[in-house]
Amino acid sequence: MTAPDRDDEEVLDDAAPPIEVRDLHSAYGDHVIHDHLNLTVRRGDVLGVVGGSGAGKSVLLNTIIGLKRPEGGTVRIFGTDIQHARHRQWTAIERRWGVLFQQGALWSNLTVKENVAAPLIEHTEMGVKEIDQLADLKIALAGLPAGAGALKPSELSGGMIKRAGLARALALDPELLFLDEPTSGLDPISAAAFDELIRDLADSLDLTVFMITHDLDSLYTITDQVAVLADRRVVAMAPVHELERFDHPWIREYFMGPRGRAAAQKRDADAGPTRGAH
Repeated sequence: MTAPDRDDEEVLDDAAPPIEVRDLHSAYGDHVIHDHLNLTVRRGDVLGVVGGSGAGKSVLLNTIIGLKRPEGGTVRIFGTDIQHARHRQWTAIERRWGVLFQQGALWSNLTVKENVAAPLIEHTEMGVKEIDQLADLKIALAGLPAGAGALKPSELSGGMIKRAGLARALALDPELLFLDEPTSGLDPISAAAFDELIRDLADSLDLTVFMITHDLDSLYTITDQVAVLADRRVVAMAPVHELERFDHPWIREYFMGPRGRAAAQKRDADAGPTRGAH
């Protein structure tokens, strides 16, 4: 696979965790979302982030990727405090992550291939032919059929939109991948296929994945760790099978309720290797 040239090694700390959040305080006016929230994501992990409605999952994601300024605390990406990052550092960070937003966030007036090519045009000095070839490669990597690159977003199914958004997120060969509810709106078969794709990509490309989800099947089948947001902070972070033994009331209701038990039984029936054995 051809990767974009990088000269960011000297501006980012490759020995640091991909994501490190310390004492995060987030609020909208007087409404506090996060209070002294701490989170460290290990390199190579697929992290699932869960929490009830209003727990601040999307606020956390938006803060980590710089779309919301925190009221307090620090967010470090590859060792760099994003609130004090110099332009070159910020550019280097953007080249090393990819983001799949919940609704795909594709530009409606561009084809799938043009959407996927956009980050390559912005962040590299590749020629038109090379960008075209690399966009085709990413589209195939995301599991889209031949010919999908010529379609507009309005011509795609919900599952294809997710995959097109994933192809664009992978355009720059990122090390860090953010996924916001990647299986929401998909039927169970499509959701399972998308889960398998994410796990395969994470393993083959050595990705670190930060995934907001409410899908219990996703948590049980592809995550290494799960972070639980409640009480304005991360109240637990562990492999999903260990969370089943936590006493926090929201965790017990979520993982040991009927849907949680069904997902756990499905995991056991599949008899696959237990995730989280890093």
